[in-house]
Amino acid sequence: METKKQKIGNWFRTSISAKMLVVGFIFLILLIPLGFVKDLIRERETRQAGVIEEINQKWGNEVIIYGPIIKVPYKTYTEEKTFDEKTKTFTKNYKEVLNHAYFLPKTLDIDSEVNTRQLERGIYETVVYTADISMNGNFNKFDFSTVDLPEKDIIWDRATLLMQTSNLKGIRNEIQIRMNQNEYTLKPKFDESYMSTLESGFLRKQLKGNGDSTFSLKIKINGSDALRFIPIGGETSVSMHSDWHSPSFNGNYLPNDETKKISNKGFDAHWTVLETNRQFGQQFFNHLPNLNKFAFGTSLIVPIDDYQKTERTSKYGILIIGLTLLVFLLIQIISKIAIHPFQYFMIGLALIMFYTLLISISEHQNFLKAYLISGVAVVGLITAYSKTILKNRKFPMLVFGSLSALYAFIFVIIQLENYALLVGSIGLFIILGIVMFSSKKIDWSNQ
Repeated sequence: METKKQKIGNWFRTSISAKMLVVGFIFLILLIPLGFVKDLIRERETRQAGVIEEINQKWGNEVIIYGPIIKVPYKTYTEEKTFDEKTKTFTKNYKEVLNHAYFLPKTLDIDSEVNTRQLERGIYETVVYTADISMNGNFNKFDFSTVDLPEKDIIWDRATLLMQTSNLKGIRNEIQIRMNQNEYTLKPKFDESYMSTLESGFLRKQLKGNGDSTFSLKIKINGSDALRFIPIGGETSVSMHSDWHSPSFNGNYLPNDETKKISNKGFDAHWTVLETNRQFGQQFFNHLPNLNKFAFGTSLIVPIDDYQKTERTSKYGILIIGLTLLVFLLIQIISKIAIHPFQYFMIGLALIMFYTLLISISEHQNFLKAYLISGVAVVGLITAYSKTILKNRKFPMLVFGSLSALYAFIFVIIQLENYALLVGSIGLFIILGIVMFSSKKIDWSNQ
């Protein structure tokens, strides 16, 4: 029995296959704490998202805004029949019903100046903005021919002006619209829908039924994430200027290429949308539909933040742990130096500590500095530890060079966006080639 145990022990100490099995098992075990680290990164990222959402809600969320729209009430009549028991006949009665027509402007010119700022809470920060918006345009003809109404049933002196926005609490000024040389103040109206409504008092016969009605107004509004408009004009022209350097133009319409400019100092963009580019007309009867799906504008995206970079880095954890253990395994096989499984495990834990250091330091420093500090600490620790195991200077220097090159390679990949896959594939191909040719020196006869 003792002889059998000795044979098994000798097999583990001398067999290449046994060493590979042991190191492979340790590698699988190390995936457990690596998974915990990834969960920690996601938890911190979720915490950041919650704090940012809370800050944005207090400052002002995404802004969708459109208007002005003229709302004109009109009368229609429904026929009701009642049965008279005495005469045994039906009598007709007509009940008056109040409906509303909504007329969109013929032209709408919007100019918006978007100034951004960063707000902080503890270790978290977010980007918000204040937009100064000017609107000008005109209405031309209010056509009721599609509903065949007599003029007496149109209540012109009770017409009002409407604006709608997704972010009522972000408005920083009293909105006054100037129309036909008269000024009207828009006040909030109770509305349970996603969009909040602002409505003026009665226009009191200021409309010209068949003539032009010009308007102008200014809005100052706080928001975050995005600023978008809905092209309600027969011809809608939107200009946006901002000091933010990372815009994302989205929605149903993109800005004109010849006017779009993006630099480190900000961006300028211009949109032109015609009625023929939309799927709705210039007037609605009975109700105003939800037009949010036609919105377009700009999202003020934040470039990849430190949590996203840390999460991307952790995805290469399997690669780093696997290659590092492989380097030690090749050194052990080639040099015949004994490395205990416990020592492999300690090296793997040191590699995992890199990610906890990275996420904790990056919450207080920029990502480059956090990556540099974490990398130097882990590479230095493993190099010093390998010197006590390998008993010479040549192999620890090989470990130092391999780890330094590997961490530098990973850092380059996570900084790239368009070429990350290409560079990563080429790098892995080179690493595979190095491992393949290094393994030629191994005597595989002792399995």
